[in-house]
Amino acid sequence: MTIEPVQTPARRLGASRATRPLPNSRSAPEQASRAPSCVTVQDIGDGEGRALLFALRRRGVPRAVVLARRASRDELTVLLAGGVRGAVTGQLLTSLVRPTPAAPARPRPSLPELSARELGVLRLVADGRSNRLIGEDLGLSALTVKSHLARISRKLGTGDRAELVAMVLRAGVLT
Repeated sequence: MTIEPVQTPARRLGASRATRPLPNSRSAPEQASRAPSCVTVQDIGDGEGRALLFALRRRGVPRAVVLARRASRDELTVLLAGGVRGAVTGQLLTSLVRPTPAAPARPRPSLPELSARELGVLRLVADGRSNRLIGEDLGLSALTVKSHLARISRKLGTGDRAELVAMVLRAGVLT
């Protein structure tokens, strides 16, 4: 990804605006970051939005307008959330994946055997439900749900609800 600044003819800026300092006595980097700027980029591939933001900040133009031939909606969202003034693309893609060498697949961690009821409870925990709401959905009391979670915690070796869900998701048991 290469960043090319768009050159604006001096006659369009006007001599007084081009040479007039910004109000207040700011340092040069602060003045540069407040100056309007427009950059062009050929393609913004998946995951390149953050790298582009970093490059713009390093050059002192974090509030630039970015023009791209092709970009995905997610990357444009990253740019706008990161503080650019605007982002325009000629072709909006759902994804722009660049070919990368395939990373070796990591084996999924194995988990102790969980019953269907325990998996059902974990699925609802992953949805962010409380013990009381899980009990109402499954026709159980909140204390029974708590008992199931205690048994799951002993099997998996942690009592943290978020870690329980993360472990089960990493193992591919829940999708």
